[in-house]
Amino acid sequence: MTLKIAPGMVTVGGVTLSNHCILAAGVLGTTGSSLARALANGAGGVVTKSIGPFPCEGHPGPCVVEVEGGLLNAMGLPNPSREFVSEVEPLAGKPVIVSIYGGDPGEFRMVASWFEGIAAGFELNLSCPHAAGYGAALGTNPLLVEECTRAVSGLGSPTWVKLTPNVTDIAICGKAAERGGASAIVAINTVKAMRISTALKRPVLGNRYGGLSGKAVFPIAIRCVYELYEACSIPIIGCGGISGAEDVIEMMMAGASAVQVGTAVKDDPAIFQSIVSHLYSSEGVQAETIVGCAHE
Repeated sequence: MTLKIAPGMVTVGGVTLSNHCILAAGVLGTTGSSLARALANGAGGVVTKSIGPFPCEGHPGPCVVEVEGGLLNAMGLPNPSREFVSEVEPLAGKPVIVSIYGGDPGEFRMVASWFEGIAAGFELNLSCPHAAGYGAALGTNPLLVEECTRAVSGLGSPTWVKLTPNVTDIAICGKAAERGGASAIVAINTVKAMRISTALKRPVLGNRYGGLSGKAVFPIAIRCVYELYEACSIPIIGCGGISGAEDVIEMMMAGASAVQVGTAVKDDPAIFQSIVSHLYSSEGVQAETIVGCAHE
């Protein structure tokens, strides 16, 4: 890769980051110490696991299965609910975005209120494909996307909305989030998927259905970011299959102002340091000059 970016602080969707690469939700964001470790290991910002209105144990295992090109997962949004506040409190002032979910706009607002003054911002999980009544169950309805977004953005904190690719037109949902006051859009969450064990004659996941992440979904994420950039005026944070600096550049050319890295952390906990070392140069170009340049 020859194209590099000039280093410097980055502000996206109301949140100031130390670089363009953010730890995605659900990956190492399970405790305050794991979030702090990701920041110390080079992440420009971090997103927590998704926190909901009630404690949840999640789906029965197996919950994560490795497949060619990525991972299948059906975690079922396990979380301790309000108790997670104590995990995030020591990180106040750092670029920690709290991922939240709920069954309606009121629940989204309630969960967000627990972290006011602590979180740098919120990421609304309107996209998980395997949690009945939550995530994509709301996120496929533009009206609910707008209402849930408005319920949280009204609190005054940066509000990112994570969208599902499992819709006919993701731009419609992106515009709904923008109308609701979103500070940024995150695209994408996992793609609906499953595998079956031919030996056991049953699905490999305990929940049967799950979501696919990893390199296999990168082209899908690129297209979604590209379409959202054409339709929306707020920043987009690209997510899905990113594992190197070249992927970051391509995602930015599609229209992303920053990116999130998730599945790649499984194979390389130092992935952020690796990406950053190849992404930036004192002789690099300003990031703004390449964001969306593939649309020209």
